[in-house]
Amino acid sequence: MAGAPGAAGEASPEQLAPEQPQQGFLSRFLADDQKCQLMLLKTLQTNPYVKLLLDAMKRSGCAVNRERHFSCEDCNGNVSGGFDASVSQIVLCQNNIRNQAHMNRVVTHELIHTFDHCRAHVDWFTNVRHLACSEIRAANLSGDCSLVNEIFRLRFGLKQHHQTCVRDRAILSILAVRNVSKEVAEKAVDEVFESCFNDHEPFGRIPHNKTYAKYAHRDFQNRHRYYSNI
Repeated sequence: MAGAPGAAGEASPEQLAPEQPQQGFLSRFLADDQKCQLMLLKTLQTNPYVKLLLDAMKRSGCAVNRERHFSCEDCNGNVSGGFDASVSQIVLCQNNIRNQAHMNRVVTHELIHTFDHCRAHVDWFTNVRHLACSEIRAANLSGDCSLVNEIFRLRFGLKQHHQTCVRDRAILSILAVRNVSKEVAEKAVDEVFESCFNDHEPFGRIPHNKTYAKYAHRDFQNRHRYYSNI
């Protein structure tokens, strides 16, 4: 979700999916900041969605540095994280991120906003359609609307359910970070939905699960090897 002090963010929609505890025994005795940093490091090193996004950012001239571009902080309410465009930094809400799977999704979501910030002139602050487009892409490509997550939310089985989930979560994210009415958020999402839903960069496809994300990362690497040899 795009919306920390400045731009895009991961808010309460994240909290709708109960997840099984995944933290190790020692993590019970660590401070929130220590747990956040450890989970972040694991995400950056092992998650296929994140590894692809980090490669794409580097190739776009916007290499991500863990110390510079991530901050573990306590947040108000149920916000899980946000991208602050004013300082190009991802805020991770250490008091609300529950486990490793949650961290994986939040980092992936926010890195999609960061990638959009790198590759396009996104007006996060005054153009709600720009925000809507990035929220659609983040919901679509981050795994937010995976079948497993939707089963946890007790929402599945509808025709075109993935599109419905993406639309709903994009609207919720806008409402969480912008003082606009639901009608304004819905209008912005609907106006840009088709083009932004079909923009799959840098994945090249919708990565519905980690296996798809691994294939997408392999194809991304091969694509750039091919072009570098032309």
